[in-house]
Amino acid sequence: MDVVVIGAGQAGLSAAFHLRRAGLEPDRDFVVLDHAPHPGGAWQFRWPSLTYGKVHGMHALPGMELTGADPARPSSEVIGAYFDTYERTFDLRVHRPVDVTAVREGDGGRLRVDTSEGVYATRALINATGTWDRPFWPRYPGQETFRGRQLHTSGYPGPAEFAGKRVLVVGGGASGTQHLMEIAEVAAGTTWVTRREPVYREGPFGEAEGRAAVALVEERVRLGLPPRSVVSVTGLPLNDAIRAARERGILDRLPMFDRITPTGVAWDDGRTADVDVILWATGFRAAIDHLTPLRLREPGGGIRVEGTRAVRDERVHLVGYGPSASTIGANRAGRAAVSGIRRLLGREPAGVAAG
Repeated sequence: MDVVVIGAGQAGLSAAFHLRRAGLEPDRDFVVLDHAPHPGGAWQFRWPSLTYGKVHGMHALPGMELTGADPARPSSEVIGAYFDTYERTFDLRVHRPVDVTAVREGDGGRLRVDTSEGVYATRALINATGTWDRPFWPRYPGQETFRGRQLHTSGYPGPAEFAGKRVLVVGGGASGTQHLMEIAEVAAGTTWVTRREPVYREGPFGEAEGRAAVALVEERVRLGLPPRSVVSVTGLPLNDAIRAARERGILDRLPMFDRITPTGVAWDDGRTADVDVILWATGFRAAIDHLTPLRLREPGGGIRVEGTRAVRDERVHLVGYGPSASTIGANRAGRAAVSGIRRLLGREPAGVAAG
């Protein structure tokens, strides 16, 4: 292959679309590998109560708008169906389910991609694996002694399972607040803890604010540090639902506890909270372990990227990583990666952008 694309979420499909537009043929010049069972990227795993109307800023894939979606329908169904139609419309021929175990140096200047369906030798690689497969579980003293249930956002089933339970939600991001507000309607009681005071954002979030947020994330990637999410630097939108939850005391935040006990959590100042469930809404990390043999990481722990290109290997582009982890950023990154790869393959003069 000339190009192997790993991942068929927003970023991977955007890259595949632009490869097609550049004249590359799927299964001849490039291949898209996806380990998920169905179209939809990480969206297919979202909890049923996350309806399409609750999704923040879903941006359409290049070349085809998402129209007429029922806001009351689960986002996993809406976006899964949209991605499926998109793949078929542009004949992207995604291979699934395929697990990529490692990418390493191959023969003749090619990269060797080891997968569950065989080995690919490729001149360039677009990595679009996102973060969903690497949920971040913090570690606290006594965690193994807790007699209740612990789960992460990645396994959140919706609020019904928490009826009558005392639930502790850990995390101050969008998922944490959404979980908390849903669970509070059915739980016997809720407690919310975060490492930092939540930051609420009032007013419109326009293009200038978006660029500023992306720039903060981009700076970390340029320095070779692990990326933070774009959401982590934008704050929480202060909408009507958030305001109502604050007035009812649902979003009364406590600082992080110091240890976990068999029946709950405790702080060093003597406070305790007995709970039945700890829900870790603590985010995700980039799913890039399969790239380890290429030794792309910097001493700071991240992969240093210029645009989408890995600084340590010009054959490797990362999309949906760091500043391109939003849906609109993923679209732009897919196009930029293909433009860089066209130059690498000799299909495009330097300085000419992909159409």
